[in-house]
Amino acid sequence: MQCGKVGVIGAGTMGQGIAEMLAAQGMDVLLIDRTSEKLEQALEQIELSLDKQLEKWAITTAEKKLILSRIHRDTVMYSLADCDLVIESISEDLDQKKLLFQRLDEICPATTILASNTSTLSLTEIAAVTKRPDRVIGIHFLHPVSKIRLVEIIRGLKTSEDTFSFTKQFIENTIQRTGIQVYESPGFVTTRLICVLINEAMHTLSERVASAEDIDTAMRMGYDFHYGPLETADRMGLDALLVAMERMFREFGDVKYRPAVLLKQMVRAGQLGVKTGQGFFRYDKDGDRL
Repeated sequence: MQCGKVGVIGAGTMGQGIAEMLAAQGMDVLLIDRTSEKLEQALEQIELSLDKQLEKWAITTAEKKLILSRIHRDTVMYSLADCDLVIESISEDLDQKKLLFQRLDEICPATTILASNTSTLSLTEIAAVTKRPDRVIGIHFLHPVSKIRLVEIIRGLKTSEDTFSFTKQFIENTIQRTGIQVYESPGFVTTRLICVLINEAMHTLSERVASAEDIDTAMRMGYDFHYGPLETADRMGLDALLVAMERMFREFGDVKYRPAVLLKQMVRAGQLGVKTGQGFFRYDKDGDRL
């Protein structure tokens, strides 16, 4: 089975990143969201991302135009009927995702693979609402999608070997990423590990062991992190991080997953990181540190 056209549902930060990356790899992408306004905003952000690459001579003007020409937008779900693969990237709400997969099951042909970009939710539970649980799989991209070449391929209880093999080939050969096989577990590998590290960094900050800047510098320079744990939290979104931590705490019942009080306070204060311009650090409208 060849993958000719990919649908991406959700034009938020992750959906934008996935659509841009797929188009840059030569794929025709159909980006779906509820309103044309959200889709217009998403295209503006994708164009801004491409302009930054243009400034650094990473792409040419012709390549930018070609990438944008491959991204098609629609608010109608039925447009996904001719996609070989559909990747869902809406908010981390289990009920919303289950409703979405029920609709996709009705709209898409039986051969279409339905994938979720979820970082913590059960693929088995999502797949159970469809008539094709064997064709449901997790494809977890990390932010920023264009820069991080790792993809977690998550198998639900009934994900077939054919579905996994197709997805792995798509990840590694078609879009030139490294895919790792993960069996379903809350947080999978990357979210589970990074959340514990970030949480401990917040405890360290709360205890005044070191400043936010020095904690991040220690991990960047001492362990070759691209971003320190606190800036990583800002880029993930502190609200999304809190949801992930609370879900893992409920699932595992282990205190190491209990969210730091500081995290809860910052979310309540609306200091969510890059998306609001203020988290542990301050950011401009392009997401660059001030």
